[in-house]
Amino acid sequence: MDSITSFIYNFNTIMFILFTVMYAYQIVYMFVTIKAKKAYKSGPGLNKGPLNKYAVIIAARNEELVIGQLIKSIKQQNYPEDLIDIFVVADNCTDNTFQVAEQAGAIVRERFNKTLVGKGYALDYMFKTIKKEYSSRNYAGYFVFDADNLLDENYITRMNQTFNQGYRVVTSYRNSKNFGQNWITSGYALWFLHEAEYLNLPRMFLNTSCAISGTGFLVHADLIKENGGWIHHLLTEDIEFSVSQIIKGEKIGYCNKAIFYDEQPVTFKQSWNQRLRWAKGFYQVFGSYGRRLFRGIFKGKRNSFSCYDMAMTILPAALFSFLSIIVNGSFVLAGVFEIIDGKAIQASFMALLQCISWIYSILFILGVMTTLTEWRKVHCSWWKKIGYTITFPFFMLTYIPIAITALFKDVKWKPIAHTVVKSVDDVR
Repeated sequence: MDSITSFIYNFNTIMFILFTVMYAYQIVYMFVTIKAKKAYKSGPGLNKGPLNKYAVIIAARNEELVIGQLIKSIKQQNYPEDLIDIFVVADNCTDNTFQVAEQAGAIVRERFNKTLVGKGYALDYMFKTIKKEYSSRNYAGYFVFDADNLLDENYITRMNQTFNQGYRVVTSYRNSKNFGQNWITSGYALWFLHEAEYLNLPRMFLNTSCAISGTGFLVHADLIKENGGWIHHLLTEDIEFSVSQIIKGEKIGYCNKAIFYDEQPVTFKQSWNQRLRWAKGFYQVFGSYGRRLFRGIFKGKRNSFSCYDMAMTILPAALFSFLSIIVNGSFVLAGVFEIIDGKAIQASFMALLQCISWIYSILFILGVMTTLTEWRKVHCSWWKKIGYTITFPFFMLTYIPIAITALFKDVKWKPIAHTVVKSVDDVR
């Protein structure tokens, strides 16, 4: 074996071992999920524990088409209506979001600020408004939703039960309004289902911390008071919030019986822009919190494993995959131009093929397992459910160029148009 061939072999062996060691715990999670699903299968009844008073906060930008259905689904909850107040911040809107939300029964405030742009600033504006104008209502906690969401009728009751267990932050089961629309929407939806049941569920079962995912979560009023409002304004304010709380020792809970639905981007351009923001946001979070996360792994008294889990979440696995592909691909190209000999070309080509095959196979298995266990909750035809397990790995592989682009590109927050106007009954 010559030196180049030896290098190729050693490099790929090291990368495989490193990747396996870093993410092996998520394989364990998959087995824990099976046990957890059995343990949580029945669950408590719908009227367990005290009924708390909540404020629902919705940050909306030009959402006149969908926000009415969300508010309707909140008002149809199997939970006392007088214990739920709905607040909407119409953030830099140029449509009729304000009027539609107000007519649907929400308390609406307009916000216009072209400098401080993003959901985090809109949330902070509403938290401060509630503190100033509605503090006498003494909310126990705040629900946060995106305007395109829809809630199962037992959503708040189920979340209230988990909240009563002592969790100051609770996330929920994220389903999709448009799973079956195309390979992009199904790719998103499958990942969110996997994140809910194969990451957050085992975390909950093992008594480690879960992580919120953009929307569909509940935060204790005391925590918002301690933080002085919503102070997280990176491009991915959800993961920033999760990481900051875990570092402080907070355990985020998960309620798998609280189901909500949200709309996924339809076009690849929309998807590219959104996931580019997410990738850039992960880099921002890693840059801002990475040192404290790694310190928490070795010195944390309560959430040491959760700190490791979050570090692996925001450390982009796509970059490791890209590194393997680019190194082996470079050697293949070098062989094409006869810079290296045939053995090295063959070794690189086989390594490149194995790398892509391994990534596809792992993602395919994740997609199949998630589809099978969540089969009844995935609302589309059976043949689409099967077909989208094949396209799911391709959707996830597109994160590789997105992650690379995010390293070098200045990314700004851009709104995603929501146009899927459906009721809860329509999506089930």
